Amino acid sequence: MIEKEIQKKETESAVIVGIITQEQSEEQVFEYLNELEFLALTAGAVVKKQFVQKRNNRDARTFVGSGKLIEIQEYVKNEKIDSVIFDDELTPSQLRNIEKELNCKVLDRTNLILDIFASRAQTAHAKTQVELAQYEYLLPRLRGMWTHLERQKGGIGLRGPGEKEIETDRRIVRDKITLLKEKLKKIDKQKAEQRKNRGQLVRVALVGYTNVGKSTLMNVLSKSDIFAEDKLFATLDTTVRKVIIENLPFLIADTVGFIRKLPHHLVESFKSTLDEVREADILIHVVDISHPNFEEQIDVVNSTLNEIGAGNKKMFTVFNKIDNFSYIKKDDDDLTPVKKENYSLEEIQNMWFAKEENVVFISAKNKSNLDYLKQKIYDDVVKIHKIRYPFNNFLY
Repeated sequence: MIEKEIQKKETESAVIVGIITQEQSEEQVFEYLNELEFLALTAGAVVKKQFVQKRNNRDARTFVGSGKLIEIQEYVKNEKIDSVIFDDELTPSQLRNIEKELNCKVLDRTNLILDIFASRAQTAHAKTQVELAQYEYLLPRLRGMWTHLERQKGGIGLRGPGEKEIETDRRIVRDKITLLKEKLKKIDKQKAEQRKNRGQLVRVALVGYTNVGKSTLMNVLSKSDIFAEDKLFATLDTTVRKVIIENLPFLIADTVGFIRKLPHHLVESFKSTLDEVREADILIHVVDISHPNFEEQIDVVNSTLNEIGAGNKKMFTVFNKIDNFSYIKKDDDDLTPVKKENYSLEEIQNMWFAKEENVVFISAKNKSNLDYLKQKIYDDVVKIHKIRYPFNNFLY
């Protein structure tokens, strides 16, 4: 039965929709849509086409203009598409209006990410956090579930019960949110006790954009076998392992990856999971150097760290996946401006070495330059350890 459900999910077809505005350039939108396509693939859908429209502002009623919506509608009908996924979060009214026009399942980026989180969550803690985020997303959209009442003739006698039914559901959802928040408080207390029981060992946390190789690096450093996959949000639950470098023990934690336009509900729900980041002594910011927009991903992670109150932590940057790095070398007679894709790995290294002190370039997959990374971690851990345990100098 489960295999049939997975197979069904894998064959689901979808189209994705983005919009170019003053806030989002054409280059950014196509980058976002490629990421959205990867999200859809992770959720089990195959994207058949991308639709993009250039507008000054999003249409308040249907997000895209009426002409573009008709174009999407015709494609969905002719190609028998199951889902239409929008790159930005839709308002409840936009969601209702678009569903009415397209007559198929309509999702936005937030809903898609919530679906992936729900499928990835393994522990009670992660499941509770995702469920809370789902209910908070659902609450303002409940009215859309009752649009079947509008299609019935003779509203007398129907409107009242319909409204009461909606209010009943809203109360049920609000009560469920309250219960989940209470449940999370209890789990958070248990997690806090677990962290206290770890003693005063120095704590290191891996942070970074999703799918940059944090879990792979964690496996190499801790010699463990944490689940790692080339998909977004392969890791949801924070995993902590004890690591020993040159007889010096410390703890290292693998955390959930960040992403652009991370739904506010998820940031709020997962703040307790990110306690491991807030309470860490050292942060290792893992970056995928092979990604064309890795600098924007760095900004997203730094912004999220500031949002959860961990922006001022001791941190060094680890550029991973140097084995996948590629660039387009310019000819000597090419006078066009140099772009990001024209810089070699050595040139990028020189830029970042000059810009920041704590920078390491590695390949976790091929274990390239890992000895240097371990030495960097060891040096930072020793400094903290000497202050915390001034009488344990025999360890180093």
